[in-house]
Amino acid sequence: MSKGHFVHLNVHTEFSLVDSTVRIPALMGAVRADGMPAVALTDQNNLFGLVKFYKKAMAAGVKPLVGADLRIHNPDDQARPFRLLLLCQNNTGYRNLSELLSRAYIEGQHRGVALAERHWLDRGSVGGLIALSGGTSGDIGRELLAGHDDAAIALLAGWKELFDDRYYLELTRTGREGEEECVSRSLELASRTGTPVVATNDVRFIEPGDFDAHEARVCIHDSRSLADKDRPKLYSPQQYLKSSEEMQALFADVPAAIENSIEIARRLNLDLELGKSVLPAFPTPDDQDEAQFLTASAEQGLADKLIGILEKADADVDTEALRIKYEERLARELDVIRSMGFPGYFLIVADFIRWARDNDVPVGPGRGSGAGSLVAWVLGITDLDPIQNDLLFERFLNPERVSMPDFDVDFCMEGRDRVIDYVAERYGRERVAQIITFGTMAAKAVIRDCGRVLGQPYGFVDRIAKQVPFEIGMTLEKALEQSDELAAMYRDDEEVTEIIDLAKSLEGLVRNAGKHAGGVVIAPGKLTDFTPLYCEEGGGSLVTQLDKDDVEAAGLVKFDFLGLKTLTIIDWSERIIGATSGQDKFDINAIPEQDPATFKLLQSTQTAAVFQLESSGMRDLIKRLKPDQFDDLVALVALFRPGPLQSGMVDDFITRKHSTGATEIDYLHPDLKPVLEETYGVILYQEQVMQIAQVLAGYTLGGADLLRRAMGKKKPEEMAKQREIFVSGAVERGVAEKTATHIFDLMEKFAGYGFNKSHSAAYAVLSYQTAYLKAHYPAAFMAAVMSADLDHTDRLVTLKDDCRQQGMEIAPPNVNGSDYAFSVANDRVILYGLGAIKGVGRAAVDALIAEREQNGKFGSLAEFCRRIGPDKLNRRSLEAMVKSGAMDSFGESRRGLMHQVGEALKGADQAARAAAAGQNDMFGLEEPPPLPAAEVATVSMSEWPEHVFLSNEKEALGLYLTGHPFDAVRRDAKFFVDGRLGDLAKEPPPETAGGERDYARQRKDVTIAGLIVDVRKRGNRVSVVLDDDTGRMEVALFSEAFEEFRHLLVKDEIVVVGGALRYDDFVGGWTLNAKSVLHIDRVIESRAKSMLLRLAPNGQGEKLLLELHDTLLPYRQGSCDVAVQYYGTGVAARLALGPEWSVRPSRELRDKLNELLGSKNVRLLYAPGREIM
Repeated sequence: MSKGHFVHLNVHTEFSLVDSTVRIPALMGAVRADGMPAVALTDQNNLFGLVKFYKKAMAAGVKPLVGADLRIHNPDDQARPFRLLLLCQNNTGYRNLSELLSRAYIEGQHRGVALAERHWLDRGSVGGLIALSGGTSGDIGRELLAGHDDAAIALLAGWKELFDDRYYLELTRTGREGEEECVSRSLELASRTGTPVVATNDVRFIEPGDFDAHEARVCIHDSRSLADKDRPKLYSPQQYLKSSEEMQALFADVPAAIENSIEIARRLNLDLELGKSVLPAFPTPDDQDEAQFLTASAEQGLADKLIGILEKADADVDTEALRIKYEERLARELDVIRSMGFPGYFLIVADFIRWARDNDVPVGPGRGSGAGSLVAWVLGITDLDPIQNDLLFERFLNPERVSMPDFDVDFCMEGRDRVIDYVAERYGRERVAQIITFGTMAAKAVIRDCGRVLGQPYGFVDRIAKQVPFEIGMTLEKALEQSDELAAMYRDDEEVTEIIDLAKSLEGLVRNAGKHAGGVVIAPGKLTDFTPLYCEEGGGSLVTQLDKDDVEAAGLVKFDFLGLKTLTIIDWSERIIGATSGQDKFDINAIPEQDPATFKLLQSTQTAAVFQLESSGMRDLIKRLKPDQFDDLVALVALFRPGPLQSGMVDDFITRKHSTGATEIDYLHPDLKPVLEETYGVILYQEQVMQIAQVLAGYTLGGADLLRRAMGKKKPEEMAKQREIFVSGAVERGVAEKTATHIFDLMEKFAGYGFNKSHSAAYAVLSYQTAYLKAHYPAAFMAAVMSADLDHTDRLVTLKDDCRQQGMEIAPPNVNGSDYAFSVANDRVILYGLGAIKGVGRAAVDALIAEREQNGKFGSLAEFCRRIGPDKLNRRSLEAMVKSGAMDSFGESRRGLMHQVGEALKGADQAARAAAAGQNDMFGLEEPPPLPAAEVATVSMSEWPEHVFLSNEKEALGLYLTGHPFDAVRRDAKFFVDGRLGDLAKEPPPETAGGERDYARQRKDVTIAGLIVDVRKRGNRVSVVLDDDTGRMEVALFSEAFEEFRHLLVKDEIVVVGGALRYDDFVGGWTLNAKSVLHIDRVIESRAKSMLLRLAPNGQGEKLLLELHDTLLPYRQGSCDVAVQYYGTGVAARLALGPEWSVRPSRELRDKLNELLGSKNVRLLYAPGREIM
């Protein structure tokens, strides 16, 4: 036996999705260690891992063999398709396999499994492919095991007619049922027919010990548990990546089967050309090629733009020089684009953006470095004049570093798919597809999956999973390091250990396929020449089988069609403004460039919902920067990142902006003032690094872009080379060597922090536009914003609070006035959207609105139910509408309406059945008279107690709209807290006399109270968010404190917390380190000294006193005195009840008294002092 003398031709990797724990890097390591010359990729029905496999194999010095484990439809039993392994001999074989796999997904899916039809395979469709029979799961293997030798011979003859000498009988010995018999019969058949055989091991995992993890992976996919006795057992522990020596020993009796694995590997010579991009052709007029058409289009576009530019130019501007500046820049850019072969790319992007604009699909102003191109601007790809905004083309497309241009284009969320559909229609649907993505088994999810397949209870597994910190890129190893509780559970509990150990073995494996948010490829020919296609059952939403990186490596050009919610919000705002103001169409692009009200709003930091400027940290930065021009917004987007914030750049920028004398600013060298003047001498943008190199050291802008990239990568050899070029170039231009070296050092330092100005400027446009809308049309803007977040309750809570701070009212939903989305009643009132009511579907709301518009408003619950009809309504949705307040306009209490729901639905059902039966005309020939309103007995009922009312409202809307639970205790809380949360949150952060952040200032001990709205764990710390309806504050509890108070930390409970107040730079606001936590009811009970009850009997005095007596009686023997303030006809008196009537003022008692007397007539009085313990 010789090492390496065997090749595995049947290997599933993790990309099979249904099975396998084989990771490609580990596969290559094992193959190389064994000395095998090649290895095959044969995933089930796909080539998802093709490029990754090919690259890794080439890097490891292993010959990559590419194929697929194809499933073929079995007409006798669709649930048991046949297997056929197909391996690519050459590029023709790859294209044929790609076509077969694509067709199987588009046309042949059965219960989620892609199946090829036998008749699809002919001599043309299998050209360049070698076939393996599929062993016991192939059609021949099945017939052999059934004893149907003649049928097997007939099938073999058919396959050999198709494949000639490229068909092999596959032999496998992994200990599974029927395998040895199949091998024996296959050898007999091979001998009789002269058919070659080949050995495989049907590999699913690499090491023998990986079997259990593999079984778990299969159970996860199949939604089974490992202990399920009925689950199919399709795999064996022998399906690991056996060494060549093990395979030779296993097939010592059939040496030809081993030799043929080597022979097949020699015959397979697929040569993928990776990294060479191929652009689709753009249709141009007959007399012009792409370069000529681009030039003509760009020159015409510039001529049109120049009309407006020259008209707006100041009187002292040399307009001819300005014209020449634009024309020369355009000519230079066009030369570069033509020389690099990219005219078609610009034309394609300009075309679909033009279509979008012409078809009312909002398009973003630009994204990324593309905004630096004048050609892009004059073609309408971007909305920013790069010359006016001092943006560089070479930052986008560098003639000294050939790479594909990449325009990321933002579209309105609603219209993006229409643009993609246009592209597919224009270039051919067989050439256009979106791009696949792969979901992996992440830390939290894999714990839940493993717990489920191990048969552990959901609650037990959920408790483990919740210990994993919520952080992007979190792994199980990191979680065990960061979470003491998880580490303790793992150490002390064997069942937890079992779950986590299994999860570790599966973590990171590919689990499922999805669709990239915006990536689209347009091929120059059939897509399947480049990549197979994938889709869900039904054939819709075609995506490439290669992900975004691999599809580009395969030569296809990716276009990013990104959906940006902000564009949808702006579009909806424009429509609402137009509809409510009588304008035909409000145009956001026509707003003034320098609007004082907009900058006043920004300086007030009321920036909730303003694009990019709404986080607490950003508001803090805005407060310090005080933006008063558009360039400040560009700078804000660039400054608000960890690098600038921590480097001192932000402080320098702000200090210099507000300094009284410009002479105080150091521009490093006089020649650099024009470059650094807009940022007050701070190197903020990547473009400034490039301009410094150009101005001071004579770099071309292309060379300067290479310098910028080198500084970002920080490679010592490259930096030493660039330093020498820069310093020598600067010295040649008369700059002192010491100065040049100092400037290079600064550039190197700040290049890592520098931001792409083109991207920052483009996004600043959206920041300015949304700020303008909020300043001038707040109701319309906020209605649009809330509509865009209709399903995100947490976001709606924040927006509701912001509306209140702006003095706007949000009216409850109303079946007689609301639309599906949020709408505007007037400048200060927003109507809640019916679509935001939990449990009420779109169809029901659309039917409601259609009926209301056709036949008028609804007068009662019964009428509403009858007119909408029982087929559009169910009890759950109707109750949700009542609880939300959508039926308040009927003039009854919500409690009363809820009482009527059953009868109203019953009446509607009866009316519908009567109408269907045609009561008045058995033949349905006459128009029946209108049905009378169903009789529903209305009983006048008082409203629910406040806490029930609000609880129901929150259940229906996901938030408290007309009140807040804290209102019930607000009057009491002021006696033992140190201030409202909103007031505390507004206090400025601690600063020294010099205006710097003062981290040494002693923390202040305070007591606060609020409703718990969120509890989340971060490592060893628990964060609790309190809300008192004036503001929110985060409370931090470390492990010991959390264990002591965890029974109190329950969402929707009101607590009183004492602790140290500190300013947290990370969250950009005040937080409290908790020392004590009490439920507010306990505090009220212990602190209240007396209770004052106001009675106005209104002729019911005796009855009221008896009810009061019965209410107080069970709560006596407390320490809270009771006094009655009595108001009669012309008489008022105050009566202190005796000590025997002192009560315990529990929540239950207070609720009963509030219901009996009204909440305004029950008041607790407290002794001085704020101690709560």
